[in-house]
Amino acid sequence: MLRGLPCDTAAMIVACRFVRVVALFALMVASLVIAGCQQRPAWNGSLEELLLSQPHRFAKIIADPTRHRVQIIYTQIDRDEDNRPQFRSFTYRSDADEYFYPASTVKLPVALLALEKINRLDIPGLDRDATMLSGADGYGQTIATEDLTAPDGLPSVAHYIRKVLLVSDNDAFNRLYEFVGQAEVNESLRAKGFEGLRIVHRLDLVLDPESNRHTNPVRFVEGNNTVYEQPGAYSPRTYAAPETEMLGRAEVVDGQLLDRPKDFAEKNAFPLQELHDVLKALLFPESVPEKLRFGLTAADYRFVYREMSAYPGESGISEYEDSEAYPQAFVKYLMFDRNDDVPENIRIFNKIGSAYGFLTDAAYIVDFDEGIEFILAATVYTNANETFNDGNYEYEETGFPFLRNLGQAIYEVELQRHRPNAPDLGRFVLH
Repeated sequence: MLRGLPCDTAAMIVACRFVRVVALFALMVASLVIAGCQQRPAWNGSLEELLLSQPHRFAKIIADPTRHRVQIIYTQIDRDEDNRPQFRSFTYRSDADEYFYPASTVKLPVALLALEKINRLDIPGLDRDATMLSGADGYGQTIATEDLTAPDGLPSVAHYIRKVLLVSDNDAFNRLYEFVGQAEVNESLRAKGFEGLRIVHRLDLVLDPESNRHTNPVRFVEGNNTVYEQPGAYSPRTYAAPETEMLGRAEVVDGQLLDRPKDFAEKNAFPLQELHDVLKALLFPESVPEKLRFGLTAADYRFVYREMSAYPGESGISEYEDSEAYPQAFVKYLMFDRNDDVPENIRIFNKIGSAYGFLTDAAYIVDFDEGIEFILAATVYTNANETFNDGNYEYEETGFPFLRNLGQAIYEVELQRHRPNAPDLGRFVLH
């Protein structure tokens, strides 16, 4: 018995302690079981149920998805006996009328249109590797006659696209936008059926809407010979939204805090479904209607696939080979932290965007060892104080973890999913 206590009291204490130990053990077992279930999310065809079933990953976002303006599109891919892909999509809050700022995601369609324009011009000596010299006609424009990151120190459409896809370079996008021209960008995309997409301004430059309608003169040369010369262009129509698109409660302009919502009507727009569909048209052109396809050659497709899925350290560009400044997952938000190394068996063909508190990624993710492929597009808003341009966004605490966890959860679903036919993914083995 316990010293100083009657036998029955001591026995009760021992019994109570035993019950507490048993209860604690049972709780630990239950916790482990729950954790085990959480690590292997069950899929019942509902993205909402998937998010709710993973509170350790998504509790912060799912508690108020409207405030975070979350949208998700997940597309499963199955192959038939002839390796033809079949697609089945699932959505969560996908809504073309709920605006999000697309940031760098607009670089992808403009890069594709630049290649398409070269092919359409069909001029001897004019190809994606031809030297491209940008002039200036006022309106805040700047010239570009060299590119020190290029092997020969000269700019080209190919190298600009490489920089856009490898590290999401803003100046490279601006040069492609200037080559294609605002009107041609928007009219070409609308002709393909992308009615909600508008691309009306350069990135990382403070220019008014009128200046963004003007684009630079461009000249392509081969040695001392001019192959093609394009004068400065002007978009005769405006592509701004017909109504205001007000978000937030304040914005910082020229260092001054203005207590007013920000109007995004004259900002770029790229609805998530259209971003998903541009990615699908690029990666599976034979699976979409002809009008949705981009006018690329077989060599163009291979070039874009290679650069899109490459890591900065594989680029051959010395500035990008610093693994601390440009780690493998630097522009791979889904599935990985930005400082992570990505396993060799996985490749991600994607385009990201981040600005004003919005984080977006659209990706085709492939695991060559497991025979897994899927498309995942998502956007999330992390601006708790509803103030734009103050630099106070919750990317690290909320946005990046959400996209990483979402990619991991979908990948785990794919690991468990039965496929009637193993896919042949050889066309995407590029490195």
